[in-house]
Amino acid sequence: MEKSNKIALVTGGSRGLGRNTALKLAQDGHNVVLTYHSRKDEAEQVAAEIESHGVGAVVLQLDAGNTKSFDGFKTELLEKIKAKFGAEQIYFLINNGGIESYAMFSDATEEAFDNLMNVHFKGVYFLTQKLLPVLADGGRIVNFSSGLARFATPGYSAYSSMKAAIDNLTRYLAKELGSRGITANTVAPGPIETDFTKKTFERPGTKDYLISQTALGRVGQPDDIGGVVAFLCSDRAGWVTAQRIEASGGLFL
Repeated sequence: MEKSNKIALVTGGSRGLGRNTALKLAQDGHNVVLTYHSRKDEAEQVAAEIESHGVGAVVLQLDAGNTKSFDGFKTELLEKIKAKFGAEQIYFLINNGGIESYAMFSDATEEAFDNLMNVHFKGVYFLTQKLLPVLADGGRIVNFSSGLARFATPGYSAYSSMKAAIDNLTRYLAKELGSRGITANTVAPGPIETDFTKKTFERPGTKDYLISQTALGRVGQPDDIGGVVAFLCSDRAGWVTAQRIEASGGLFL
């Protein structure tokens, strides 16, 4: 276990994969800043769980799709980590926060497309840019992609396109930030049972079909993902950059 007291920022850390990631990083001895959009109570519960591992936690509100709010977020982040940890930089940036939108291509709306773009691509792009001065040399960026960027599942044309853009952006981040010793990788989960995917799993036959198409014979759980992110933030992964790691149990091979 690494007891480094490095600081990780996990967007969307109040639930689902973000929560699991935040807890795995805490178990590795890292302090965690987690953001939430509207569920502050859930974020504070996660912060309490984080601190039960003997590390510190900070909770911040963030609208990941509103780039105009990023200056204020950066200022608040710096104030909070200075007050809580006596620090001026973070070491890990985990871009996890997201929204889901399901629509067949023929039914997709421009409004839904723009919402997905703002949160999943534009927001990640410019939040990462805004936080570059706050990210320590030798730090790590982990972006969340999706198995849907590899295989095509009807109804996710817009969502999967944003995630494919994240895959490409991550390679550029690795190339351009490598001189600072910063690594950049994506983690691409397959379908994971969380409240984020609840509507998907409620569709009749969906779960059984996914199980039948998965090499490991089950659907994913949050615990299948957080540890992968924690690995990429560990010393063991220092030579891994510009990679897309799919954690899907072998779906649609």
